[in-house]
Amino acid sequence: MPDSNITKRALAQAMKDLMRAEPFSKISVGDICQACNMSRKSFYYHFRDKYDLVNWIFDSEFLQSIHPEAYHSGWGLLADMCAYFYREQAFYRSALLISGQNSFREYFGQAIAPVMAFFAQDIFDGVEHVDFYVTFFSDAILISIIRWLTEGAQIPPEEYLSQLRHILVRLAKHTIDELGPFEEDTRSEPPVPSGQT
Repeated sequence: MPDSNITKRALAQAMKDLMRAEPFSKISVGDICQACNMSRKSFYYHFRDKYDLVNWIFDSEFLQSIHPEAYHSGWGLLADMCAYFYREQAFYRSALLISGQNSFREYFGQAIAPVMAFFAQDIFDGVEHVDFYVTFFSDAILISIIRWLTEGAQIPPEEYLSQLRHILVRLAKHTIDELGPFEEDTRSEPPVPSGQT
């Protein structure tokens, strides 16, 4: 492993250890450097600030390790993603509470959007205006994952995904029971509910 990556990994581990005990707002670059016996000069050679370090941890540990094209379905990708977050939940629970400019939550949403879009493509393949459906579904899953993590991931990822699938199945069944099988509506005006003329 190149020396640059060794230094980055040491800083990342120090940051993760500190975030288990302290809120992000109370951790300084000096604290991070002291925790891994490194100089501030070394820190700033690799990272702009502590926000950059948190984002790099996510990039290097998760985003660079996944290859969506290797998955047969979005569920497999989502399962691996949730398993990773569950293992690292102490760090991500703290990271997702960061607020303000350059917050990890904002970065997380932008970075994970393509992963969610890949997952949603399984469901909405061939649908007209697919971008609207994918964005809506991706946003819903993303907010659900954030809530699951920030509330302490009180259920394991397998159970979380099982409940998510259950919700989707029940929603689909209820919609079909109430409205009938979906058919493309080519009319420009939405249908008027019965009894309202």
